[in-house]
Amino acid sequence: MNVVLARIGKPHGLRGEVTVQLHTDDPETRFAVGSVIATEAEPGSGVPTSLTIASTRVHRGIWLLTFEEIPDRTGAESLRGTRLVLPESTPTTEDEAFYEEDLVGLEVRDTSGQRVGTVSGLEIGPAQDRLVLMLDDGTTAYVPFVKRIVPTVADDHVVVDPPPGLFDLYREGTE
Repeated sequence: MNVVLARIGKPHGLRGEVTVQLHTDDPETRFAVGSVIATEAEPGSGVPTSLTIASTRVHRGIWLLTFEEIPDRTGAESLRGTRLVLPESTPTTEDEAFYEEDLVGLEVRDTSGQRVGTVSGLEIGPAQDRLVLMLDDGTTAYVPFVKRIVPTVADDHVVVDPPPGLFDLYREGTE
């Protein structure tokens, strides 16, 4: 089974650009210009088995990609629903899947090993998922569930490395 990196959405503009719904926490690396990405599409759709990234950009929070093989909007429309995938033979450690029931109740620790709370939920988002944390002081906080911020998910705990001040943003709203 392949790991889905993104799903292609609707065309954007006239020059073959498409919107994508990300399923990776490292789009900058995965979709670097010149990268060749395998595809999964409906049989007989005419979608190439791989596409070469020509450009990437973010517009109003949405990732937009163009491919060397797709010159115009008509070609871009034909890609709608296509999955951009990482073949299972390609080694990866960062694209793991977790179910909410596996995460809820896990202890949350900072990078020094200090307990900061527990996982109380998982919110599935259109661009990325967020872990819902109940901090030990009773504050509910949210952290993007990406490898850079949640580098470790173990059987009994998760490690979070939030940007400085992230938890303070949630605490300020309760004072």
